[in-house]
Amino acid sequence: MVTHQEGAPLSPRRLAVLDAVRDAGAPVGIAEVAERLGVHPNTVRFHLDALVTQGRVERTVEQPSGPGRPRTVHTVRHGMDRGGARHYRLLARMLVSRLASTAPAAEAAAEATEAGRAWGRHLVERFPPGRRPTARASVARLTAVLDELGFAPRTEGDTDGPAAIRLRHCPFLELAEEYRGVVCPLHLGLMQGALAELGAPVEATRLEPFAEPDTCVAHLAPA
Repeated sequence: MVTHQEGAPLSPRRLAVLDAVRDAGAPVGIAEVAERLGVHPNTVRFHLDALVTQGRVERTVEQPSGPGRPRTVHTVRHGMDRGGARHYRLLARMLVSRLASTAPAAEAAAEATEAGRAWGRHLVERFPPGRRPTARASVARLTAVLDELGFAPRTEGDTDGPAAIRLRHCPFLELAEEYRGVVCPLHLGLMQGALAELGAPVEATRLEPFAEPDTCVAHLAPA
């Protein structure tokens, strides 16, 4: 779980701590940074903990050169500045538009479906060895994946196992509206891959995009 956003802007005090570590020119301890900035060591410790979590600073323990506790020191992590904006939606649009424009519609849909299946197999939590999955338990594992991804799923018709999954939110809505022929097959493939990985006695046979203005419906059938 990520507790800090790597791309989040730094507060003035945290930026000052980062600059002090960078300007030291050698691994530096908390007390040295505190003295350089004229603040309490606990303040420096708090901001260094956050910078380590964000991946901006590395923390190491020096080899002891005598009696006493070895010193914990900090250095700035080398590499591209991790601050600033991200444009992942633009990246997704570039990739999806490329697939949609360079392949026939059926081929693009098939490629997207296969990519979705691979990720569905990767994302789903498998059952323990020896446990025979039921349709209801398998669909519950699938909806857990869909819920985590932001689809707001709800199952329907569970007398003999769910017959459909209603997706009440699309985390890729703008892309799905513009490139339905690629994005929706990818969603279907994701569900198919997850159920196949589970060895489920049920499969996702069809995804009905925007079956209602605010809902897509994934139809299920016995495998």
